[in-house]
Amino acid sequence: KEKFNNGMEFFKREKYLRAQDEFTSVIIRGSGTDLGDDAQFYLAESYYYNKEYILAISEYEKLTRKMPYSPFVEEAKFKICEAYKIESPEYYHDQTYTNKALGRYQEFLDDYPNSIYITDVLSAIEMLRQKMATKLYETGILYIKMEEYDSAKMIFNRVIDTFYDTAVVHLAR
Repeated sequence: KEKFNNGMEFFKREKYLRAQDEFTSVIIRGSGTDLGDDAQFYLAESYYYNKEYILAISEYEKLTRKMPYSPFVEEAKFKICEAYKIESPEYYHDQTYTNKALGRYQEFLDDYPNSIYITDVLSAIEMLRQKMATKLYETGILYIKMEEYDSAKMIFNRVIDTFYDTAVVHLAR
């Protein structure tokens, strides 16, 4: 309990590295105790607020897998989505994290249709879909520049079919 309280004190003072040490210690010694899920959640939060998003995702995942009945699970799943969204690069880069974010947001919608985060989830999905549509549209433009018109047409049709709810669809048409 003392280690957990120390961790919370460091967390509140935004000393996230020190908080991580304290929460890790609690998890190692008392993962089966009442403080286990709290420590796991706040360890993940410490990574998240320290902008170590991939590590945060890993710790949130541990919470959702090992402690599925924790009161922190919904927020942890939402933060996983948010972390992937933050890691999602500009449209002209590899979109692996964008795809992961979209998948996780969709899972979140399926699991928590009445969540307090629903507005944030829907706007994030819209933004990420716009990014994916833009990437695909720009690929079509590249094919036009290369005078590969059949390929460009195929890409634009994919934009129209897949991202019909984005602003780019009008350009693709």
